[in-house]
Amino acid sequence: MLYTIMKYYRGRFVPHNPSKYNGNPTNIIYRSSWEFRVMRYLDENSSIVQWSSEELAIPYVSPLDGRVHRYFPDFIVKIKRDSAPITIHMIEIKPAAQTRIPTARKTSQPVTRKYITEVMTYGVNNAKWKAAAEYCNDRGWKFIVITERELFGKK
Repeated sequence: MLYTIMKYYRGRFVPHNPSKYNGNPTNIIYRSSWEFRVMRYLDENSSIVQWSSEELAIPYVSPLDGRVHRYFPDFIVKIKRDSAPITIHMIEIKPAAQTRIPTARKTSQPVTRKYITEVMTYGVNNAKWKAAAEYCNDRGWKFIVITERELFGKK
């Protein structure tokens, strides 16, 4: 199937197979070219029987303020391969740098804004992903974080 080459990092995705989308297929928003790439794959792949994007809210406690917030995972995907039963995957798309614990700074180094941001981002992501993993475990789903490594084969 042909898709228009996207020059923007945000936009509205128009599926070629709207019946596969669980939600409003006229209001599918991507927030990165990586999300757009995954949406294209989900829309085109015959093993994907149903998918949705940011349609589910999972409560989590933020380590920054100790309050309950809502996490909207990027995708919920139902997959049917051959004669195997349908499996459900919750998928989050993130840069690999946001999936690793920030490198500890030496005590002689000053605390930078960049370092503080990295620590805060990792902490919030970790809290979201812990809540998502528990949600998935309770339902027999799989939780997956996909980075540029999986999307582009980068090391």
